[in-house]
Amino acid sequence: MATLGVHSEAGKLRTVMVCHPCLAHRRLTPANCESLLFDDVMWVERAREDHSVFTEWMRTRGIEVLEFHHLLEDVCDDPVGRDWILDRRIVESEVGTGMLRELRAWFQEMPAKQLAELLIGGVAKSELPFDPRGLFGAYLERSDFVIAPLVNLMFQRDPSAWIYGGVTLNPMFWSARRKETLLAAAVYRFHPRFAGQVKIWWGDPDRDHHAETLEGGDVMPLGRGIVLIGMSERSSPQAITQVARSLFAQGAASRVIACQLPKERMVMHLDTVLTFLDGDFVCIYPEVVNGIRCTSLFPGDAAGEVRHERHEEPFLSVVADALGVGSLRILTTGGDVYETQREQWDDGNNLLVLDQRIVVAYDRNTDTNRKLRQAGVEVIEIPGGELGRGRGGSHCLSCPIVRDPITW
Repeated sequence: MATLGVHSEAGKLRTVMVCHPCLAHRRLTPANCESLLFDDVMWVERAREDHSVFTEWMRTRGIEVLEFHHLLEDVCDDPVGRDWILDRRIVESEVGTGMLRELRAWFQEMPAKQLAELLIGGVAKSELPFDPRGLFGAYLERSDFVIAPLVNLMFQRDPSAWIYGGVTLNPMFWSARRKETLLAAAVYRFHPRFAGQVKIWWGDPDRDHHAETLEGGDVMPLGRGIVLIGMSERSSPQAITQVARSLFAQGAASRVIACQLPKERMVMHLDTVLTFLDGDFVCIYPEVVNGIRCTSLFPGDAAGEVRHERHEEPFLSVVADALGVGSLRILTTGGDVYETQREQWDDGNNLLVLDQRIVVAYDRNTDTNRKLRQAGVEVIEIPGGELGRGRGGSHCLSCPIVRDPITW
């Protein structure tokens, strides 16, 4: 079994974690999708088929694919793991006092597979096997959620982020996503595949991180001790400083480059506008990437200190210099001005790299995919019509667990 750790963005991918569309997505409606951070409702059956195409392509390339539902089911089958989750999920601050005891008892006796499904898929008032009492129970309509569905858990990139030999457990920006990190933490803590092997760099789902928010789509370990982290709508400078401090203190990284992004939905994370196709080859949305300004964080002179260096040079020049490659080869989003904007919106620059210059892309981004092929990149196309409705491509759909360093 390979040692856990992600040592680049484009080295050979060995193990990846995914989460297929499920019950949660059957609960999406035109009325609630916006509050659940989706742009539209999903054709769930087709999305599941398309997700299977994605995972099967990876398996045919020899990649170990871990399905989050199955991992969580195994944790729920462990009485200690089940209690750990329920102690943190079924609490007064979430479900009130009137139904707390009965809800906990129902979940306590539930088969592991059903419990895992409901922890991800949510529970409506109408599905409870008892009459919910208390103010919260009376307040809810029958179709309202007692446990909200985690529809964004299919975007496994965000709740946790592997950086070299360890992982961050990310305090998410939107409340609709925060429970995802709790479930990820449970898997890393209790599942036999991970228990006792996972080094946590930063993040604790038991703690209120306040303004320190971080999401994995902003995090990119590049190799040579360098980490890129986007300062987006969802990842704050406060969190980035804490992550850098922890990485430096444990000798896990030598430089963190914080990249300031516009706070716009089309630029949700750094990985929505930038993919490393190889160690020195990037695919970018130039309208945003060419305007990024960045600051490098280094270990300070005293223990626990972080030194900041603000850069006036273009972002990609800073990255190239940090990697010691002189300059980066750049491929931009394909098409004319209209197609470029459309393909950016449809995640044309959000690509999972399976190995150097081998990527998984949505089939709908025809112009960008053509440019990639012309540049010598192998493009594996998967259907993107349904999977992309939550605004995320193959990079977002995946959490690499084991990835090799780049072969320079």
